[in-house]
Amino acid sequence: MTEHVDRSEPETGAAAPASAAVTPADAADAARLVAFGLQPKLLPARDQEYADLLRRYREDPPFARLADAVAAGLGLVVLEVSPRAGMAVTAAEDSVFAVRMGDYARRAAADSGDRFLHGLAHLAVAAMAFPRPEDLADDGYIGRVTVNGVDAFVRQACRRLEERAAEQGENTDPATDAPGLEAAWRIWARRSATGATKDARRLPGSTTGIVGKAVAFLTDSGFLQRTGDDNGGTYRTTARYQLQVRDMAGSAALAELLDLGVVPVTDGTPTLLPPEDTDDLELVADAGLPFHAS
Repeated sequence: MTEHVDRSEPETGAAAPASAAVTPADAADAARLVAFGLQPKLLPARDQEYADLLRRYREDPPFARLADAVAAGLGLVVLEVSPRAGMAVTAAEDSVFAVRMGDYARRAAADSGDRFLHGLAHLAVAAMAFPRPEDLADDGYIGRVTVNGVDAFVRQACRRLEERAAEQGENTDPATDAPGLEAAWRIWARRSATGATKDARRLPGSTTGIVGKAVAFLTDSGFLQRTGDDNGGTYRTTARYQLQVRDMAGSAALAELLDLGVVPVTDGTPTLLPPEDTDDLELVADAGLPFHAS
């Protein structure tokens, strides 16, 4: 009886003493939840244990703090914990789980110029998928992109940048590895869209080949879902990708790309802005301009 009274006494004070006692089982559950979060293609609706741990995270604040601490210790930033996105995490720069663009580009291409273009391809996919701030704010918004459409978008962006450089008298050709979009447009515009094969196959070093690698990487990472083969490949965004783009929305490069006004939005169905003169633009044939649906 005495032991029973002793256990009940803290209820008259605060719940902190009881919640402060973290058991090995609690720590294991928290680590398990973070492990689920590191499997980007796994959906809570398809795994009961994952769904149960998510529910516990949302209903048990001490457990949520423990899971957050486990993630922080691994160098992970928790973007959102919800039934739609699961435990969505992104790796900090010093995390062992970080996938740096330089590392990704080095695996995808040996040429330093190509590495730079891979970064631009990722920026373009994000800009095409979520061209408006309200798209990022709306949890129900789904963006759709195509490989050929992204390449066509970048080529029009190149045209805009070329015009801007001419207006400002910037006719010098910057170094291939110089930062910013001003260097990228010259490299991208000079590159063939598909390659020089007789059957117009998409070569790895072509611009559509570079975009193809970018969307394949995003698909493997759980950020995009492939929906078809038309126009070089069609893809839809996932909740995790929306969260990831929200996290990078303040980047100067993405803002600069969107500010070019190549993807005007009026009624929620953005398309590429028709150029004034397409004689030398070399837009991809049948680009299949992407559309967006809520």
